[in-house]
Formats: sequence, structure tokens, C-alpha cells
Amino acid sequence: MLAYVARRLVQAVLILLILSALTFSLLHLSGNPASLLLPADATSEQIKNMSELMGLDLPIYVQYGRFLDRLFHGDFGTSYRMNRPVWDIITTAFPHTLKLGVCAMIFASLLSLPLGMVAAIKRDSIVDLAATFFATLGQSMPTFWIAILLMLAFSVKLDWLPVSGTGSLLHYVLPTLSLGWYSNALLTRVIRSSMLEVLNQDYIRTARSKGLLERTTILKHGLRNASLPVITIWGMQLGTVLMGSVATETVFGWPGIGRLSVDAILGRDYPIVMGVVLTFGVLLILLNLLVDLSYAFLDPRIAYS
Repeated sequence: MLAYVARRLVQAVLILLILSALTFSLLHLSGNPASLLLPADATSEQIKNMSELMGLDLPIYVQYGRFLDRLFHGDFGTSYRMNRPVWDIITTAFPHTLKLGVCAMIFASLLSLPLGMVAAIKRDSIVDLAATFFATLGQSMPTFWIAILLMLAFSVKLDWLPVSGTGSLLHYVLPTLSLGWYSNALLTRVIRSSMLEVLNQDYIRTARSKGLLERTTILKHGLRNASLPVITIWGMQLGTVLMGSVATETVFGWPGIGRLSVDAILGRDYPIVMGVVLTFGVLLILLNLLVDLSYAFLDPRIAYS
């Protein structure tokens, strides 16, 4: 197990280096940040002087080398526009995204688990058809469109819920529904298909022939054996929800990483963009590792070496 984890961590370092190099190169193709930091009527000489002051006139490999040197010392750099350490900005915004993402996944899990299980147990029934229809519909609607519809219905028309902000629990309702609906649809389909495959196995028929309660057969023998693909999708969706919060946070004015990323990209604030990309890169790698390690606990037949 330890050897497996060590190999994965070494791979993670290489992946992050490649990710940082690609992101750094692409960012510098987007234009000179100095031109956006100066007034619109700034002369080319002023832009040149600002670029020299910021070190943007150096070859890109020299700039990347300086970035790696700071990174290895735990320094993500300083924001061009806010003049604050990037790590302080990220640690301020990330908790808002994390809380929203966790709420969205809790909503998706609480809804998809019973819905997918009932759809599998009542195959080809009205419940199954309804669950499949809503799951397909949920995966067909973009997150930002759902967010706008929810805002128009519950904030503008009915005036039940706030439009934006993070002041109270009510502020979490619409962003949570918007962000969690797609994950709910995907998880429902995965749970249904996994349960259908498991319920046709011989050990399920054997458990039923022994006279076990249907609830015990479904929960103890069916759900546990169907959980591996569900756990995989759940872990991937948590990462996707956190990274995919850009549209939702922008629509609802949520002060998280997603909205920070949009502002940084539009303002060519390279240090913030690099910090956000690497933060999400580390998060996804750790989530994938935790999902892989959870297999050994769910299925004793799986071992890592």
C-alpha cells in the first residue's frame, strides 16, 4: 500500500510540473498584463517600462524558472491587480467554493441514491421511467442555464430566495440546486445501472432463496457490491463540481474560486490563474488517490502493491 501511494505521489509531481508548464505557456500567449494595468491611453513606452518592472520582458523560460523557484519555497507569487500574496487570496476564496461544492454533492447524493435504487428495483416501471427521464434531462441542461432559471423563478418572480451573496443559509439554496443537479442526474444513472447489474448476480438470488428480507438483501448484498463504480463517479464529480463552479459562482455572485478565476483570466492576472490551476490539480490528484484507496476497504479482494 505504501509503495503504491509513493508511486502515485511521484507521478503527481510530474503531472503538476507538466500542468504548470502548459498553463504558464498558454497564459503568456494571451497578451501582456501590463497593458491592462495601465490607463487605456498609456503609451508603448509606459507599457514597456511596466513590463520591465514586472519582469515580463524576460524570456519565458526565465520567467517560468523564477516561478518554479518561488513555488518550491511555498510562494505562489503576488497578484498583479490586488497586490496581495496569491496564496492568501486563494485561501480566502476556496472555503466558499468548498462549502458550496460539499452542499451540492450532499444534495445530489441524498436525491440520487434512493432514486437510482428504486429505479433499479422497479425496473421498467413508472418510477424507473420517471427517474431515467429526469436523469437524462438533468444531464442535458447546462449548469448556468439552470442557475438563471432558478434565479428568475425563485428570486425575481416569487422573491423567496436571495439573488446573490453568502450571508445566510438561504443564500446556499439556489447555487446548491444549480450546481448539484447535474451530479444528481449522473449519479442516479450510475446507481441504477450498477444496481441492475448486481441484482442479476447469483449471490443475490441465493440470498433471496434463503429467506432474507428484501431490504437486507438490497442494502447488505446489493448496494455494497454496486458501490465501487458509484464511489468512482462520486469522487470525480466532487472534483468536477469544485472546478465547474465557475458559471454558478459568476451567475450568483458567489465569492469563490470560480469567480476569482474568471476575474483573473479577464484581467490577465497570471499568478492567480497559476495558483488556482495548481490548487485544483493537487485537489483532483488527491481525490483520485483517495477513491482508489477506498476500493480496498470496500472490496477485500482488491490489494495494492
